Amino acid sequence: MWSNRGVLTVTEIFASIQGETSFSGYPFAFVRLTGCNLRCRYCDTTYAYDAGEKFPLEEVVSRVIAFGLSRTCVTGGEPLLQEEAPSLVKTLLDRGQEVLVETNGTVPLSGLDPRAIKIMDVKCPSSGEDRKMVWDNFRLLTERDEVKFVISSAEDYRYAKEIAALYRREKKWGILLSPAFGFLAPEKLAGWMVGDGLDARLQLQLHKLVWGPDRRGV
Repeated sequence: MWSNRGVLTVTEIFASIQGETSFSGYPFAFVRLTGCNLRCRYCDTTYAYDAGEKFPLEEVVSRVIAFGLSRTCVTGGEPLLQEEAPSLVKTLLDRGQEVLVETNGTVPLSGLDPRAIKIMDVKCPSSGEDRKMVWDNFRLLTERDEVKFVISSAEDYRYAKEIAALYRREKKWGILLSPAFGFLAPEKLAGWMVGDGLDARLQLQLHKLVWGPDRRGV
């Protein structure tokens, strides 16, 4: 846990189109916090692992509000490693923002404001980090929340189906399946999903299609 009272270490703050989740295509403000406890093989945000710049929480909020948008995504890295992340989320919600929190599911979600929409990334076997999940986090999900699986292989796809079947019995949170960029052809994943009649959403990273895979700040 990164502990720094009233201060956040930030990789970038920007406005763009939401490229993932069921909110894909909507304008969002993004706060990318620095630091991650995982090293997934397909990670596309390795630049958020360390460094970053320290900002007072209120300055982060002011920069977000200045965009004039109604929605914010707090992401990383793993944003919940920072002690002040829940306070940032609460403050943004109090200022009238609709807030998504993207988390890798390895940090307890119990400290998050219940008004936030949780987007929990469950790591599949090909990530190399599938054994680090906090499985109790599933108990804290609601029907407003979404669970994302990045799929690199048929094994990952089978794993995602097993996890969803095991934990999605009572609360019908949304399921997002995303082909790992450069590792699995989207049409292959789409074919598996259609063939199984899977109750899940195929997710392509819209920002990469619009601006290219290597562009930052979008």
